Amino acid sequence: MSTFLGIPRRAGATPEAGPLRGSTTFPKAARTALADTQLRANLGHATRTIRGKRAAVVDEVPDWEQLRDAGSAIKADVMARLPELLVQLEENVTARGGTVHWARDAAEANRIVTDLVRATGSREVVKVKSMATQEIGLNEHLEAEGIEAVETDLAELIVQLGGDRPSHILVPAIHRNRAEIREIFRRTMPGIDPGITDSPRELAMAARAHLRAKFLSARVAVSGANFGVAETGALTVVESEGNGRMCLTLPQTLITVMGIEKLVPTWRDLEVFLQLLPRSSTGERMNPYTSMWTGVTPGDGPQEFHLVLLDAGRTRALADEVGRAALHCIRCSACLNVCPVYERAGGHAYGSTYPGPIGAVLTPQLTGMGNHSDPNASLPYASSLCGACFDACPVKIDIPQLLVHLRARAVETEAADRHERHLPPSAEAAAMAAASWVMSGEKRFGLAERALGAGRLLAGKDGRITSAPPPLSGWMRSRDAPAPPKETFRQWWARTHEEEDRT
Repeated sequence: MSTFLGIPRRAGATPEAGPLRGSTTFPKAARTALADTQLRANLGHATRTIRGKRAAVVDEVPDWEQLRDAGSAIKADVMARLPELLVQLEENVTARGGTVHWARDAAEANRIVTDLVRATGSREVVKVKSMATQEIGLNEHLEAEGIEAVETDLAELIVQLGGDRPSHILVPAIHRNRAEIREIFRRTMPGIDPGITDSPRELAMAARAHLRAKFLSARVAVSGANFGVAETGALTVVESEGNGRMCLTLPQTLITVMGIEKLVPTWRDLEVFLQLLPRSSTGERMNPYTSMWTGVTPGDGPQEFHLVLLDAGRTRALADEVGRAALHCIRCSACLNVCPVYERAGGHAYGSTYPGPIGAVLTPQLTGMGNHSDPNASLPYASSLCGACFDACPVKIDIPQLLVHLRARAVETEAADRHERHLPPSAEAAAMAAASWVMSGEKRFGLAERALGAGRLLAGKDGRITSAPPPLSGWMRSRDAPAPPKETFRQWWARTHEEEDRT
């Protein structure tokens, strides 16, 4: 027997990175995305629309800041008591006829779900949007095992039929416009009218007809969960299309994959999050469909329920007293919609299931972060640290602080790696060491200030330095710097005080 969050469990596979890890650094992927003008237009239009809707409904709530404080406090309490709350959840789910499975990593979770589907004799499952299953690569694993997974969320269906990847937490197909969606449907959807237009109604009706047959024939459904209530064993899914309700009620077997951090302690706590989540995500006062279920009810809904509790790096993040705040995330996507970096680069540049500011702090903690060659090490730098994400977060995750924290860890990891391989310090480390030496001595700092004036020779007519010779050329490639002033503060101080003394 081994332990899982301190809870005795049978031995399992060694944790693995899983498909969440990207293969290209963010700067390289972002340069490619920035060259796609259609992508930037799609993203800009969509995020501006969502921001406007969110601002309008948030302004209606006089105690919005108090709700944010409450959400943050509840999540902090969950992280402090996670082992005992998970045991409580398991006990209540089991008491109500469900079965709980514990998965340390993607491989174990995929194996559990595959075995459960096979036990039903089914070769097809319908899915209601679940980022946890995207994180572990469940669709790809099921396909390799001869089982078809059908996404039923419209945006997820668009992504799946297009052989694409989601690029947004809430709106996975945000990078696609109507004309592109029409072409995807015409190319991949059996029996579709070849004369279909890009009218939103026509596209939605085509998807509805395609999915209706799937809903009525599927015997197994796989879902995620927005929240799990430890006190009662209830699971909650919120969505806007009704596809979740179909998946959660029609099949005979329901399998839910939930990250262990999605807990709330009591039923009363849902009140807070069901106000915060819709306003922060879709800009709605409430979600059109809020589905809750507790175990199995004879003769009503699925007659077999399985809950797969997924770790996959979450206990590693929980061990970091600073970084664990990323586990407070309720997947609303508010941080993506206000982020200037995401709006221009898009979600694919992050190489992760979780893009945007929250992905930049969550992904490195879930899958690990190596030296500078590891794509995850570049994610904490995918930010201008403007702080807009913190202002928008409904549970007040201080994402800028977490980004700085992870940047420091990336530097430490790189230094340790170079030391272990008997390599000299990196150029950045050498520059920082030199700066530290210069700034630690008054005379040295004064001489450096005067020498800095030579930088005026590199400035253009607009007073900005846009390029520099090596080794600064790499740093300047993505940055401009103001030209140094004609005189330093010390020189100004000495000159003005000399004039005062003469008068």
